[in-house]
Amino acid sequence: MLLRDGVKNAEIKVSSETRKLSDFVKDKTKSLIDRLEYFEDIINIEVGDTGLNRAKALEREFDIRQLYIKYEGDNPTGTQKDRIAFAQVYDALRRDYDTISLATCGNYGVAVALAANLAGLKCKVFIPESYHTERIKEMEILNAEIIKLEGSYEDVVKSSTDYAFEYGWYDANPGGANTPLQITAYAQIAYEIVEDLGDAPKYCAAPVSNGTLFAGIYRGFVTLYKRGKTSRIPKMIAASSSHKNPIVSSFKKGLSSCEDLDPKAIKETIYNEPLINWHSFDGDEALFALKESEGDAFNVSDKKMKEMATFLLKKEGLKILPASTTGLIGLLELDEKLNFEPDRFVAVLTAKN
Repeated sequence: MLLRDGVKNAEIKVSSETRKLSDFVKDKTKSLIDRLEYFEDIINIEVGDTGLNRAKALEREFDIRQLYIKYEGDNPTGTQKDRIAFAQVYDALRRDYDTISLATCGNYGVAVALAANLAGLKCKVFIPESYHTERIKEMEILNAEIIKLEGSYEDVVKSSTDYAFEYGWYDANPGGANTPLQITAYAQIAYEIVEDLGDAPKYCAAPVSNGTLFAGIYRGFVTLYKRGKTSRIPKMIAASSSHKNPIVSSFKKGLSSCEDLDPKAIKETIYNEPLINWHSFDGDEALFALKESEGDAFNVSDKKMKEMATFLLKKEGLKILPASTTGLIGLLELDEKLNFEPDRFVAVLTAKN
């Protein structure tokens, strides 16, 4: 059995105010402009503005100063995916689609299902037949239709895109035309970090899989710097499962574009699956962020992920999905190597456990 995206099942709750706003958004007798405005209100209430807290236990344990954790588990379905899911549903609503579709291994599907449910859109979720995720139950509760197809995740993304084109659905898959919108949505993470810190950190670390999150955070910092809102652009640190991610692999080879891995060489575990793929849909953008920021990339073992997740629970009181700790681990490993001068450092933890 393959288990993807290990965020555990839990009842997804939104505020009573959001439910009232949702009723208005679903009312097609209202003008589209008004419905979009109310959906924007839902986004502002439910998505983003996640916690940024100083991790003093980690500072003491690893002898690093001013280490901050950006905790994306505060989003309604427990991961950073809510940011792009709500942005895609807003776009679908704006363009008068009645159905949104995507391929997923878990977290993104739940996020889009929730956003679509609140907007009154139908949701089609394509999942590789060999994958099993507890989050299917949540998708179904949110009225999403689950469609299982043969093949890898990358194969199912292509098939679901083909179905969307054939039936006139909004295609919310990563890559292609959706990349700018998703990168813009993830740029909000950088805006929030700077708002809380007053400036950009020296380093910012995050896990990488498809690369969209990483590229989006970097783009946010670049935008703020060009507007004169920060004194610097952070050096970006990417980390993923050991030798199972094209972005990290390509960076370490010094490549200028992201090179696919051999699918047969990749082995999934319950810990690394949210991170691994043989093709990163926005890998070139993430690789560009690494190189332009003079950052670094790290391979992280399952053992280190598990140990860090345990440490965060015991010492910081955070229940973090092990795969979400890779950026933090990479940051700490780089500190061990370079012995950072005192400054501010941020690690983005992408999902709760």
